[in-house]
Amino acid sequence: MARSLVDLLTTHATHQPDRTAYRYLATGDVDGEIQEISYARLATRSQAVAAWLQERGLAGSRAMLLYPPGLEFVCGYLGCLSAGVVAVPGVPPQGRSQNHRAVTRMKRLMADADVKVILGGREVIASLGTMAGQLPELDGITCLATEDIADELAASWREPDLTPDSVAFLQYTSGSTSAPRGVVVTHGNLLDNERVIAERMGHTEEVLDAYDHELFVSWLPVYHDMGLIGPVLNTLYLGATTTLFSPLHFLQRPDRWLTAIDRHRPHSSGGPNFAYELALRHASPELLDGLDLSGWKVAFNGAEPVRAATLRRFAEAFAPAGFRREALYPCYGLAEATLMVTGGRVGTPPVLLETDSGTGDAAAVSCGHPADGWTVAITDPERQQELPDGEVGEIWLRGASVAKGYWRNTLATRESFRATLPGHEGRFLRTGDLGFLRDGELFVTGRLKDLMVVDGRNHYPQDLELSAELAHPALRPGCTAAFSVDGGVEGEQPVLVAEVAPESAGESEKITDLIRAAIGDAHGLPVRDVVLVHPGTIAKTSSGKIQRRATRTAYLDGTLSVVGAPAAG
Repeated sequence: MARSLVDLLTTHATHQPDRTAYRYLATGDVDGEIQEISYARLATRSQAVAAWLQERGLAGSRAMLLYPPGLEFVCGYLGCLSAGVVAVPGVPPQGRSQNHRAVTRMKRLMADADVKVILGGREVIASLGTMAGQLPELDGITCLATEDIADELAASWREPDLTPDSVAFLQYTSGSTSAPRGVVVTHGNLLDNERVIAERMGHTEEVLDAYDHELFVSWLPVYHDMGLIGPVLNTLYLGATTTLFSPLHFLQRPDRWLTAIDRHRPHSSGGPNFAYELALRHASPELLDGLDLSGWKVAFNGAEPVRAATLRRFAEAFAPAGFRREALYPCYGLAEATLMVTGGRVGTPPVLLETDSGTGDAAAVSCGHPADGWTVAITDPERQQELPDGEVGEIWLRGASVAKGYWRNTLATRESFRATLPGHEGRFLRTGDLGFLRDGELFVTGRLKDLMVVDGRNHYPQDLELSAELAHPALRPGCTAAFSVDGGVEGEQPVLVAEVAPESAGESEKITDLIRAAIGDAHGLPVRDVVLVHPGTIAKTSSGKIQRRATRTAYLDGTLSVVGAPAAG
């Protein structure tokens, strides 16, 4: 029985050395340059990296991974695991607009994890050499481009003594409501969650054979848990083949995602809700005519609120290309649970519950059933008592995938990972997410800390954001932030900040009126302020989640880039 993914990599390299583990679309296009790595080659490269780390006595220490999208990240990550080194996936600085944010996050992670070595691609490592002024923290830290490690070093690799409790890596949370924290993920956590993913998504041996082992197509960032634990590591867990390409190439042309699914015919592929919205915007007749999506079995949708309207529109738009509504697969997970907790039944349409509005587009979407081994309890966060079916409370979890805790943060670990619940044995993870159970299905309704209380009623910001985004086509999907501010004697009042295309500046007044009307009709709320801003204004986490608190702060400080506002200076 495998003790770790390192064992499985060795097994696959022995029994199926020539099978392609990963292919990478270098330009994002199926007819462009394609790089591939077999299981034998993957094992050699990973063991060479591991041997280099072992020679320097780094077992047990932390290595930050700073790679551009591509196959080298996988070799570096598995090299760390194969050496008993704790991997810390990070976001490499790239481009002036993202440089400050990426450098700030990198500094935080380096300090918090006490990083001893940085592994990355050649260009990234070279760029770090020019950043001594910005990053004095680099002093004393070895930086290495893993492409420069010779294959011959693999011969001196020594298999590490790993147990289920050995720390595999630190998955830093995206920080949507707080500063990023390092989630301590063990080898046992990884193996259990890969089992969960395979079980819930129907990744059986029979399915793999039927799909010629083509498992995923993914553009998801590999430094984030959804892209790493899902497509990258589930592929390794099962000895399958996955096609990867850059998130940037997807954002530039979302049709590349669907074209890659058509060409490589994987069983599973997906992303956050906004990805489906972007694909819808590029669903031209010409694209649909050339697509065959009939083999796409699991179209997973998670990491942010799943919209019933998006599911309906996507299924309708791509039905002519063979896409089936039964493939839609809402799911729920979080870094503190390694990744996946619940998912739908493969081949069954998503379960929807009508809300009070009576419109199908506003229906609550089930994120499916818990996998075997998970206990999911809905709990009153104040009284810490379990609630009955149908009542909204905080989602608490217990299972072998729950991580050890937060890195070097005893207080936060005790608060989140050590909860007890009357009538249940063992410790629970407090997720900070709100939801309810009905007939065994989990419905996620929002974040506890983002909850808005207006006139004594609870309102979820994502509900207001959806109503706003549906009010006018100029509003960018997944780029609206709702929050409340103190209205004095009138109490808390909602504010909407929404990104629109600059060419819509002439329609600002009309769009603002439509948003106010939509919020009033759907939620019975008067809106204190509607602010239309330029694309890229709203703060997001590294995984693309709206940072409502940061947007609220920018609103109160008057630092938002408002459409139609005179230029500063």
